[in-house]
Amino acid sequence: MLERYRFVILLVISTAVLWSCASAPPPLGPPLPPPPTHAHGQALWGIVHGQCVPAQEAGAAPAPCQSVSLAGGEARGFVLLKDRTGATQYLLMPTRLITGIEDPAVLAPDATNYFAKAWAARGLIDQRLGHALAREDASVAVNSPYGRSQDLLHLHIDCLRADVREALRADAAGIGPDWSRAPIVLAGQPYRVEAIASDDLGVSPFRRLAEGLRVPPGEMGDWTLVLAGARLADGRDGFYLLAGRADPAHGDNGSGEDLQDHACAGR
Repeated sequence: MLERYRFVILLVISTAVLWSCASAPPPLGPPLPPPPTHAHGQALWGIVHGQCVPAQEAGAAPAPCQSVSLAGGEARGFVLLKDRTGATQYLLMPTRLITGIEDPAVLAPDATNYFAKAWAARGLIDQRLGHALAREDASVAVNSPYGRSQDLLHLHIDCLRADVREALRADAAGIGPDWSRAPIVLAGQPYRVEAIASDDLGVSPFRRLAEGLRVPPGEMGDWTLVLAGARLADGRDGFYLLAGRADPAHGDNGSGEDLQDHACAGR
């Protein structure tokens, strides 16, 4: 009888260990070195907090920002600013100090869905172009700390590179609602991809990354995200969400912005 109990206990322990191993997050890569220090990393925060928001609160034009939204207060607000680079690029930034993709605030239960706000603002590109941009040509990107110069979360709103659009279109049949197990190579760098069969981005891409790829909070800064408008394989409008992990040792600084075309050539 005692031997039977020992066998049962060992079986339970072995099963628990196997289950724990099976449910543990898969390794996503070796640990990365600390990100670089951004010498002038507060320049954008100075514009947002020192110029745009005070002007908006004073009832004046929020220059140099295009617009300021303070619905829900500064804790949930955001601004839109025309970037100096490119003919059509805009930046969306929070009106509270959130450093970037690595900041725990982007995963807070009540966090503003900044990607959804940025996608909704893509009409600013249309105004610059003088015509409507095709859904599949629009994108929103956020860089990792290794691929940015500013320590204020800023989402790049601009055209998607034509070669990236065509590569995604060619792979459409193989892109499903779950993160791809193997990466696809875009602009020379590997990205995991998933299809979002919705037009409202009800779940924040930051949360999709953290939960779908099981990225620990302390490793969110290793990643870059790109949201690309898409016509899915079944004909519905949706998105492709691309996630790339930085690899500074091999020249990949986690800059999803590299998938964008700031000249909007041929659009």
